[in-house]
Amino acid sequence: VSNEIPVLIKSTTSGKRCYTVEEVREFLGIGRIAVYELLKRNEFHWVKIGGRYLISKASFDAWLDGNS
Repeated sequence: VSNEIPVLIKSTTSGKRCYTVEEVREFLGIGRIAVYELLKRNEFHWVKIGGRYLISKASFDAWLDGNS
């Protein structure tokens, strides 16, 4: 596992910048497949690095608040 991914996930000034699929699953109380369906529908901005999907915190939070 590369040490670069944690650097990409965390901002030095404002905490996390991305959520993992598992974190989104826990926030919403849904299964992993449902999270992947949201990603497939591009409900919020995400990137795939290696085998990991990273969801933009700002985009997800805006979507959750109905501001997407």
